[in-house]
Amino acid sequence: MSATTPAMSSDPLVMMRSIIKRIATGPELSKDIALEEARAGMRFILNAEVDPVQAAIFLIALRMKRETDDENRGVLEAIREATQTVTAPVDEVVDIADPYDGFNRSLPASPFLPAVLAACGVPAISHGVESMGPKYGLTHRQVLRAAGMNVDFSPAQAAARLGDAAIGWAYVDQQAFCPKLHNLTPLRTLIVKRPVITTVEVLTGPIRGRKKTHLVTGYVHKPYPRIYAMLARHAGFDSALLVRGVEGGVIPSLRQTGKVFYYHDRGEEQSQEFNPLDLGIDQAVRAPQIPNQAAAEGEGDAVEANFDAVALAQIAAQTGHDALAGQAGPTRDSLVYAAALCLWHLKRYSSLKNAADAVRQVLDSGKALAHFQHAR
Repeated sequence: MSATTPAMSSDPLVMMRSIIKRIATGPELSKDIALEEARAGMRFILNAEVDPVQAAIFLIALRMKRETDDENRGVLEAIREATQTVTAPVDEVVDIADPYDGFNRSLPASPFLPAVLAACGVPAISHGVESMGPKYGLTHRQVLRAAGMNVDFSPAQAAARLGDAAIGWAYVDQQAFCPKLHNLTPLRTLIVKRPVITTVEVLTGPIRGRKKTHLVTGYVHKPYPRIYAMLARHAGFDSALLVRGVEGGVIPSLRQTGKVFYYHDRGEEQSQEFNPLDLGIDQAVRAPQIPNQAAAEGEGDAVEANFDAVALAQIAAQTGHDALAGQAGPTRDSLVYAAALCLWHLKRYSSLKNAADAVRQVLDSGKALAHFQHAR
């Protein structure tokens, strides 16, 4: 396959027809498109300038032939153009970007990670949606709402909370910072499988620091660290920490060697492995368990989970609150592990063990819980 750049029409229907004719021709004949065409095609979709059938074909065809770097960058550029971006009144921001389709094999601890980082002196943001396929798992929005948090701040309101020394963290929803993308949720539901949007939406970066913004996101499959690092640089993230996490999230397995890729100052990515035992974490489970349900060991495109999301969000909220209060268990260890990785990546501590000890201190002292409760 080879990228071609024919004359770009100003008519969305003409141009989308040209794009689809090239990308949707089968596994051997489909052609790649240029960055500018991918950006234009995604822009047409966001602006509802093409038929939903064409929009679906565009997204499915890109995924079936496998997106090129230029196509990924083009789609990301279009989405970022539609994103409301706000600079927070702090020098540095850590952007926690978990999978938007959530968790259905474990109780997520990561909704509480920004509050822990804030207690460690690191302003942090997370973002997401109410529910998204194909997993329709438990999301940050669901858990934080169950914990009594306002999950409907505007980007400006969320950014302002990062500048409040007593809070230092916030959640902002895609519906608030990129409503055009959020409006595609029904279309994505009909597509069923993960389109290119799933890859790039975690890199929108709606809240930025005055000097630096650091991306922390997760991955499962081996090709993605390079792809995420490339896209993170393109999106302007000064550094990135890419964690091989449980269910593609930002927290590694609690019972086996973990691996991260990272870069600083938009340089080349490096990799590092860690043993949770070196942080004083000794767990028999990979992640906090869903009550009365064994967590599945497999990874990949799981079908949607069959659970009561409201009830499970309440359980996750209580478990997270208890961990912030210092209660021992997998959720506390998850927060220690993830926060320590962030602090190590930011070079706040010379070793992961020292970073983990510092995180335990803010949990045991009640400082992390105070930052969380002040956000109510």
